[in-house]
Amino acid sequence: MKPKLKNGIALSLIPQIILVKWLGSYPELIERYYSEGIYPVISKFLRLLTGWIPFSVGDILYTVLVLLAFRYLYRNWKKIKSQPLFFLRDIGVVLSLAYFIFHLYWGLNYYRVPLTEKLDFQADYTQEELLEFTMKMVHTTNVLQLQLTKDVEKPVVIPYTTEEVYEMTLNSYKRASRVFPIFTYKQPSLKSSLFSLPLTYMGYGGYINPFTNEAQVNYKVPILRLPSISGHEVGHQIGYSSESDTNFIGLIVTSANKDVYFQYAAQSHGLAYCLSDLRRKDEKAYKTVLEKLNPGVLANFRELSEFWNRYENPTEPIFKAVFNAFLKANNQKDGIQSYNAVVGLMIGYDRAYGF
Repeated sequence: MKPKLKNGIALSLIPQIILVKWLGSYPELIERYYSEGIYPVISKFLRLLTGWIPFSVGDILYTVLVLLAFRYLYRNWKKIKSQPLFFLRDIGVVLSLAYFIFHLYWGLNYYRVPLTEKLDFQADYTQEELLEFTMKMVHTTNVLQLQLTKDVEKPVVIPYTTEEVYEMTLNSYKRASRVFPIFTYKQPSLKSSLFSLPLTYMGYGGYINPFTNEAQVNYKVPILRLPSISGHEVGHQIGYSSESDTNFIGLIVTSANKDVYFQYAAQSHGLAYCLSDLRRKDEKAYKTVLEKLNPGVLANFRELSEFWNRYENPTEPIFKAVFNAFLKANNQKDGIQSYNAVVGLMIGYDRAYGF
């Protein structure tokens, strides 16, 4: 690549950032021409290319890129030390190209019309509504637990393999799309991440690869969480970047499945978010509500807590801080806390349609 071309590509990063931020102030424009126009074509094409491959193409791509980066550093270390400005320019070229492809392939969805507007409900709620909705979730979760185990003391054990969960997630989307066509999902590409162990240490249940449009699921997470996590990652694929929106989509779509195990997975996961929110706002009410849960439900919660505790490590907060900064840079003002905003979405949806 000629030096002048490299200079031009590297310097184009600045106007790209300005353009994206400007476009981001017009969500209706993004919605109409990108999220409902260009993006569905690009995403379906990418999934058509990679969806049939049984392993994660994106994970392999990332691995190759990291190895090439180390190879570049090793072979050019003397040149880098003697000509650091040229090295910085090369970094600028890579960042500029990555920024362009990221936003073209997926990233502009961060600036689309919020899901609440698409489904026509409000996500604000009072503390009284939080307590009332949490009690409703407790009742539903208890009923499903007893239905599945026939014993309030026994934890629910989901009897499906990871691949069966993925297949049933596709069925969940088919059912949900009959009520809300915006949940239509074609050309599936839902896979177990090759980086599942690192993801576990980082504290994540999965991610979407924006460059291949593969939904990557951390298969090491307890099976009880896989249905809603799978639904969450597919939510990213259909064009929703907001973590609160895709958390909500994962729960709603999983609840729509006819399978009672999937319904329990969704309800118990939604309940966990509500309990966490209630605990922050009213410790006394939280303890009162917790006493009303069946012992089997509590056993499931302990199982999940013990799983994540086993993988706690000093690097997890660092990865969370980096991801928090990434979200804030991409129109998610609450950063990583936006995951918990799903409570407002659940309460607002319940108010409008019934969760």
